[in-house]
Amino acid sequence: MNRDAAARRRLTVAGPDAAAVAEARTAAQAQLKLFEQAVRLFHTRKFAEARELFEKAQNGPNREMGHNAELHIRMCDRRLEKPAVDLKTAEEHYNYGIAMINARNLPEARQHLDRALQMEPQADHVLYAVALCKGLEGDVDGAHESLKRAIELEPRNRIAARQDADFALFFDHPQLQQLLFPEKSGSI
Repeated sequence: MNRDAAARRRLTVAGPDAAAVAEARTAAQAQLKLFEQAVRLFHTRKFAEARELFEKAQNGPNREMGHNAELHIRMCDRRLEKPAVDLKTAEEHYNYGIAMINARNLPEARQHLDRALQMEPQADHVLYAVALCKGLEGDVDGAHESLKRAIELEPRNRIAARQDADFALFFDHPQLQQLLFPEKSGSI
């Protein structure tokens, strides 16, 4: 019985230390898990979400991992900063607008395409891009009007729109069908 009592006493004495060690181990594992999740988000370019997890991982027990998390937070911040865009010509606004369409940032694309159109109202390629942007936004009437004007200025825009995969997303609407395929509706 003395052995049992001594063993219990050792467990009692070691108990709080063992619990602290187990708690620290659990906290370190949680920190590592957060950091790994954040790195995966970072590599998929989800910088805002990654930043949140890096902030949580920064406060864990592993100081080195906390420091690495801090460095990653700064990298996320740099990637989240909006670069200053200083566009001067209609062509620069047009090119930036196309990049924004490709990134599916349609409101910003419209802003730059509208600016390009203000600078060059007869630019058929800009009107074509405005039509595409409006169509992708769901404004089929606006897309029709812009594309109609682009085709009036440059008839080859009709063929380009027929072959454009982005236009294919919404040219099943009757008014665009008539505009793109006048031979089918007899309104050539």
